[in-house]
Amino acid sequence: MKQHILTSSQAKKIILHAAGLAQPGQFGKGMAAVYKLIDHLGFVQIDTNYVVERAHHHAIASRVPDYQPAWIDELLAAGDIFEFFTYGTGYIPMHEFRFSLPVKEGFLSRRKPLTPPETSLMKKVLDRIAREGPLMVKDFDNDRPAASSGWWDWRPAKLALERLFLDGSLMCTRQQNFQKVYDLPINLVPGHVDTTMPDPEEFARHVIRRSLQALGIAYAKDMAWRAHYAKDNLVKTELEKMVAAGEVCLVNIEGMNTAPLYMLPIYKNKKIKLSDHAFILSPFDTLNVFRHRLKDFFNFDYQIECFVPQAKRKYGYFSLPVLVGDTFVARMDAKADRKHRILTVHNLHFEPVQLSQSMIAKIVDAIKTFTAFNQCREVIIKKSNHKQSLKAIRDGLS
Repeated sequence: MKQHILTSSQAKKIILHAAGLAQPGQFGKGMAAVYKLIDHLGFVQIDTNYVVERAHHHAIASRVPDYQPAWIDELLAAGDIFEFFTYGTGYIPMHEFRFSLPVKEGFLSRRKPLTPPETSLMKKVLDRIAREGPLMVKDFDNDRPAASSGWWDWRPAKLALERLFLDGSLMCTRQQNFQKVYDLPINLVPGHVDTTMPDPEEFARHVIRRSLQALGIAYAKDMAWRAHYAKDNLVKTELEKMVAAGEVCLVNIEGMNTAPLYMLPIYKNKKIKLSDHAFILSPFDTLNVFRHRLKDFFNFDYQIECFVPQAKRKYGYFSLPVLVGDTFVARMDAKADRKHRILTVHNLHFEPVQLSQSMIAKIVDAIKTFTAFNQCREVIIKKSNHKQSLKAIRDGLS
């Protein structure tokens, strides 16, 4: 089967353009640009970690220069987006609501048999929300039989709410403090939205197109992962059919010996201009979620270390990849002290790449923007592995 040949440079341009990182403000400005971005990516991952601004706000701010976090709430309230799962929890365009149904069906089919008290509690929770309107976990009695033993030791009402959320009986919005507010789908899904269940083949083809639109170039396993919670995952089967029909291209990248790679035909002859802009990215950014892609395409070996024991961390608790043009040049372990308006960079670790004065200046600009976005005024950089670059950045920041 014919393959489309790309250089490494061309491949990186396609991946960054698909991710919305070829140019600053690739989708424009304002709330319309936020929706346009979410609609393009199909999914923006949510994470609760608040060491710096939360992942979904961070990912959007990286691409929409004048982004205001309140715009997400406005898009949710308007029924333009909703929260649910693909490979994690995140924001999805509302017009694709029906493609969340196979995932909800998957969660329901995998659920272990419930006890009569669990079934009764879920019915009571659902009935109460139907009668009273949107409710939070705190609105239910603390029915935990013993003191909490850890993060995932959820009390029964919380477990009931989450089960109902995952099987589609409930949906949620968020309060300003990021707490979930549960409601019935009939109150959150606009009447004009298609709510019919797609068949497994249609769902698989949707996932393939969506994945390639956001990733640019991807492995079959990357696309299949986006559907792994669904009851039927036919991504690999449908992918072969789409390649045979010319709806998806097989790709070969010069100098790389990998499993088969795929892209959409639109990128065959697309001219992409890449900026030399610096982006400080979230660990949960679309570009960074599949770590093997960073290594294969960008020669960047990255791991988020908040899940690694402290003694084994190399770069820091929450190190953020720093991209300039098509090269990952550093990782920045940062923490925002919003009360004192100080962004502390515990470790600014530079990759073994040659940094020009222009690149240093772009990194300085990105740090200033990131500082302001995190409601801070001052930056303190505690350590780095490259004294000369650190001095140049400190000088730039001062």
